[in-house]
Amino acid sequence: MKKVFIILLGATLFISCNETKKSDGEAHAAMIESTMKSDSAPQQIGYQISDKGEKISLYGGDMVAVSLWETYIKAHNERDLETIAALNAEKDFMVYGPTGEVIKGTEAHMAFLTTWFEQTNPTWTTKFLITNMYTDKEGKVQQWVTSGHDLTLTVEGEEVKLNQVHDGLIVDGKIKMFTVNERVMVQEQEEKAKE
Repeated sequence: MKKVFIILLGATLFISCNETKKSDGEAHAAMIESTMKSDSAPQQIGYQISDKGEKISLYGGDMVAVSLWETYIKAHNERDLETIAALNAEKDFMVYGPTGEVIKGTEAHMAFLTTWFEQTNPTWTTKFLITNMYTDKEGKVQQWVTSGHDLTLTVEGEEVKLNQVHDGLIVDGKIKMFTVNERVMVQEQEEKAKE
């Protein structure tokens, strides 16, 4: 029995050492999928309500999705358009902005960000990150990250402080879609943030 175990261990090490390195997106997708296949029962954390009024159970999601979103925000702060583009889904990528913008595709996203970065010099400070998932009617797991940020813009030489909440759909280790909701910070809130 020991010989069988040693042979299996050796074969496993050999295979894992010879496996080609996956891209970051593939690695994120594999980690998310393996977590969803784990033996432990997921913890329900709430529900989503469908357009028909049906309650769909939400469960705590995979922290790998949070890590992916943190990388995405960091790339925005660093003006790293290459990383942002690489983390966007290759097909059907969408952004719904806070003032009605609809951005379709990575090319349009990069054009928007290039102009916006130059005009406003945005900087995000992350305040919270939450991940959740549910199974849709087709049996496909939907992985989401919701995050809250303080955003500082420079508009015509003046600083503008905003709160933003992002809700991002992660599919196969890539950001498929996200929405941005925001409001201007009030003076009292800015003072509390400094404490």
